[in-house]
Order: sequence, then C-alpha cells, then structure tokens
Amino acid sequence: MGRKRIPYLVIATVLSLVPWFILGLVSTLRDSTWHLMVLLTAQNLGSAMADVVVDAMIAEAVRYDRASFAGDLQSISWSSMALGGICGSLLGGYALSNLQIDAIFLLFSVLPCIQLVSCCFVEENSVNSKVTPEDSIVKDSHMNASTLDEDSPLTKKSHSSTRRRKKGKKNAKGRAVNSSKPKISKKGDSLVLKWFRSLKEAIYDLCRAFRQPMIWRPMSWFFIAHVTIPNLSTVIFYYETEVLKLEASFLGTARVVGWLGLMLGTFIYNRHLKYMTLRRILMCAHIGLAFLNLLQIVVVSRKNIAFGVSDKIMVLFSSALVDGINQFKFMPFLILSGQLCPPGIEGTLFALFMSINNLGTTLGSFVGAGLASVLNIDSGSFDNLLLGIIVHALCNFIPIAFLFLIPKEATGSST
Repeated sequence: MGRKRIPYLVIATVLSLVPWFILGLVSTLRDSTWHLMVLLTAQNLGSAMADVVVDAMIAEAVRYDRASFAGDLQSISWSSMALGGICGSLLGGYALSNLQIDAIFLLFSVLPCIQLVSCCFVEENSVNSKVTPEDSIVKDSHMNASTLDEDSPLTKKSHSSTRRRKKGKKNAKGRAVNSSKPKISKKGDSLVLKWFRSLKEAIYDLCRAFRQPMIWRPMSWFFIAHVTIPNLSTVIFYYETEVLKLEASFLGTARVVGWLGLMLGTFIYNRHLKYMTLRRILMCAHIGLAFLNLLQIVVVSRKNIAFGVSDKIMVLFSSALVDGINQFKFMPFLILSGQLCPPGIEGTLFALFMSINNLGTTLGSFVGAGLASVLNIDSGSFDNLLLGIIVHALCNFIPIAFLFLIPKEATGSST
C-alpha cells in the first residue's frame, strides 16, 4: 500500500505481543511443551523481524540524512538498548521473585503494546521514492571506493570500473529505465506472484551488492573473528555456579553490570575512538580481550583469594570490562555495515550482515564446545579449564592477521 517500514513494524509487534498475552491467560498452553515452543518461536520471530526493520531504518538514516553522525546514531541506539537491558534485567529479577508466572507473561505483553503505540510516530517515505537498485550500486561503489587504500589493487579496480560506468552513463541510465519496467507489478497479478517478484528482485540486488569487494571483505573479517575464537562462556558459567558457588541472583547482577560496561564502551567509542581507523580499533580490542583472559586465569588459579580479592568482585569487574571492550569491536561492525548498505536494500543487506555475524558467533560456540571436549572440560570436571582459557586468549590474536580485509582508511565516522 505504498508503505515501506510501518507495516513490518506492526506485524512484528503483533507477533511479539500475542504469544505473551495468550500464555498469560491460558494456563494449559503453558503446560504443553509443543504449544509453548510454537508461541515462543512466534514471539522470537516478531522480535527478530522488528530488529531487522530498526537496523534498516538506522542504515537508511546514515545514508540519507547526516552520514557524518553515523557513530552518534549507532551510539544512541546501543545506549538505549543497554538502558533497556538494565531495566529489563532488574524488572525480570523482581518479577521472578515476587509475581506468579501468569502475571509475568501479562507484564511482558505490556512492552510490545508500548512498541505498537510507538509505530504511530515513525516517519517514512513512500516506496515509490526509493532509489533504483541500479543507481544505488553505482553510487555506493563510487562513495565507498574513497575509503579504501589508494594503492591497493582493489581500489584501482574500483576506480577503473567507476570510470567505465561514467563513460557509458547515458546507456546505463537507459538500461536502468528499461530494466525497471518489468519490475512494475500489474494490477491483475496475484499476491503470490507479486511476492515472488519482490523476493527475486531482492535476491538479485543482494547478490550484486555482495559481489563488491568493499562489502564482502569486511564481512569476511568479522566472520573469521568469531569462528577462530572458541566460545567458553558456557563452561565458565558452570564453573562459576558449581565451583565458585555464585548464586543465580548474583549472576543476574553481573549481567546488569555488563550492560553498564556496554554503555560505557559505547560512550568511550563515540567520544574518543570514532575517528580512529577501524583496523587500529579492532586490533586494540582483540589485544585487550586477550589480556582480559588474565582475570579469568587469576580466578581459576585462585590467586585472587591469596590477595584477599573475592570471586564476586573479579566476576563483576571482568563482566563489565569484557562487555565494554566487545562494544569497541561491535560498534565498528554496525557503523561499517550501515555505510556499506546501498540505498533501497538496507534492510535485506543489513539483515545478511547480522546473520553472518550471528552465524560466526554460533560456529564459535561449536568451536568452544569442541575445545572443551578435547580438553575433557565438563560440568564437574574443570582440571584443564586453565589450559582452555590460555588457548582462548591466544586465539584472540588470530583475527589480527586478517585485518588487511578491513579498508585501510575506514573510520567509525563516514567523514
């Protein structure tokens, strides 16, 4: 109906709202594993869908509005999310201790209701006003080529291809106009046919955009950065609960401290680091994460007790620092992704970026599980946990060797 974002936000919000409301009212569904799984899957689908739409709106704002404030926009977004995470952690802890389960589900349904009301305040342009994919790719290649190393073969290739496109500008415009004609849906077309054509165009534009080196090279680095570092967070969780005897309520407090660290990391990045080159930021972040493993080594070797430092202080301090430094790594990913998304396919391409990032995180968890299996680290068996943490620390240096995939002159700001 000529709308671009709002219908998807409304659909996503309804998907997030209805399952909580049903689970709060119908107790029999809460007792059925099958019904619970279906309803919670629908709720997560709505949350993921809304997240994609919001990410697309941020990428679009970075592109069209004030690109020089790309870092500020992402910082505001993540600071807001961190604040919401703190409030959600505190509210969830209070509700779990003081409310019945049906009341908790109904309380959760209030939050999507607020989100649904906020859809009324979203401003958007008509779908017909968006830039054609043909022009967007050309424009994006021209804009992003300047961020790459001037002496690299990739940049020379990009410049030469841009000159060729400029030489045949009139012909390219003619081809763009002609190619756009078949994409216009006819009135007699069925809804399924319209959806099929839309999906086909999105896949085509996505493949064409992702073939550009300035897009697939940085995304490859972030994927490698996740896959090459084994994730031992589950093993550490079991160690903290079984050996250190830390209560679940305290670990919830540590999660709040982690959100505070994320907010602090976002503030420091936006205030002091956004004009630094991404290669330097990412290198420093990985070196910092490697040295932060020393805190875990101290806890596992019990050296902190010898110096009179409690386990709780070490866990809280480590949680805040790790989340803060991880934000130094993730903010460049978000900002660079927003800058690379060509106009017209921001949502699709940004969703692909996030999917690649999430896939890398998932594979990193499998690598961590494999490392724990090789070292025979399991619940109740933590004899080789110290060795596993040392391996994890050393693996943090592997992605540094692949930083050549990141554009040399790219910074956290598009200016």
